[in-house]
Amino acid sequence: MKGFGPVILFFSGLLLAVTSLADETLGAMKSITAEVLIKADASWNGHPLPPYSAGDPEISIVRVTIPAGSSLPLHIHPYATAGVLVQGRLEVRTPGGESLEVHPGDGVIELINQPHAGANTGTEDAVILVVYAGIKGQPVTELVVE
Repeated sequence: MKGFGPVILFFSGLLLAVTSLADETLGAMKSITAEVLIKADASWNGHPLPPYSAGDPEISIVRVTIPAGSSLPLHIHPYATAGVLVQGRLEVRTPGGESLEVHPGDGVIELINQPHAGANTGTEDAVILVVYAGIKGQPVTELVVE
C-alpha cells in the first residue's frame, strides 16, 4: 500500500479541480435562460405530425419577410417546418376555413402536406424565422396548383 498516498492525493486534487470547473460552468449557466416557444407533436390545426422522411437530412433556418398587405400563395410543406414570428402580424389559413393568427413571439408548427396560404394582416413587414427539417435536394415548400 506504500506509494498509494501520492496517487490518491493526485486523483483527489484532479477531482476537486474538475468539480470546481463544473461548478463554474454551472454557475455561468444560471444566468442563461431557455424558453420553449412551442413544442408539439401536431401542427397548428391539430393534425398529427407525420414520421420523419428517409434520406439525407438538411436543416435550413430562413428569415422570411412578407411586406405589409402581401399574401402567400397556396402551398404545402412536405417536411417538418416550424417558425417564430419576430415582427408584424400574419394570418395562416386552409382552403377548408381553418385559420391561425400569429403575433410577434408566437411559435408555429406548420401544416405538413396540407395546403395552406397566408397573409400579412398588419401595417408593417412581417418577419418570421422558419426552420425547415428537409431532405437534401428536395424542396421544402411547393406551390399548390388549383
